[in-house]
Amino acid sequence: MGAGSTFGQHSHPPAHQASPYAGQQTREIKALSPTQTADLLAGKGMELAKAAELNGYPGPVHTLELAAQLELSTGQKQASEALMNRHQAEARDLGAQLVQAERALDQAFASRQIDAARLEAHTESIGRLQALLRKSHLDTHLQQTTLLTPAQITRYAQLRGYAGPATTSLHKH
Repeated sequence: MGAGSTFGQHSHPPAHQASPYAGQQTREIKALSPTQTADLLAGKGMELAKAAELNGYPGPVHTLELAAQLELSTGQKQASEALMNRHQAEARDLGAQLVQAERALDQAFASRQIDAARLEAHTESIGRLQALLRKSHLDTHLQQTTLLTPAQITRYAQLRGYAGPATTSLHKH
C-alpha cells in the first residue's frame, strides 16, 4: 500500500441518492401517477395519436377548435363532433379498463398473490388494452382526415405549427 492509499483509513461509503421512485410508493396504483389515471379516465389523448397528428392526419378536437379558420361546413362540424363524441366515449371506457387492469396488477404484487402465470395474464391484458386505446386514438385521426379537404388538411398543419407560412405569422410582434 502506498502512502497515498486511503485503504484502512476512515473513508465514508458513497452517498446513496434516493431513487426517482421515492414517494411513489404511496400511489394508489404504483405504475400510474394521479394525472395519468385522471387522463385515462377522461379519455385524453396522452400523445397516443402523435404518429397521426404529426404526419398530416388531423384529430377532431383540434379540427373543431380551428373550425372557423378551416372554414368547416355545417356537415363537417356535425360529423367531427359526432366522431369526437364517439371516440371520447370509447377512450374513456378503454381508459377505465386499463386503470382497472393496472390496479389488479398492483394489488397482485401488494398482496403477494403473483406468480409467473398471473404476471403473464396481467401484462397481456394491460398490453392489449394499451394497444386498443392507442388504436382508437389513431383511428379517430384517420376518420377525421376523411372528413376534410386536402386544402383544409394543409391549413390545419399550418395553424398547428407543423408546416408552412402560418408558423411565422404566429410569431409576429
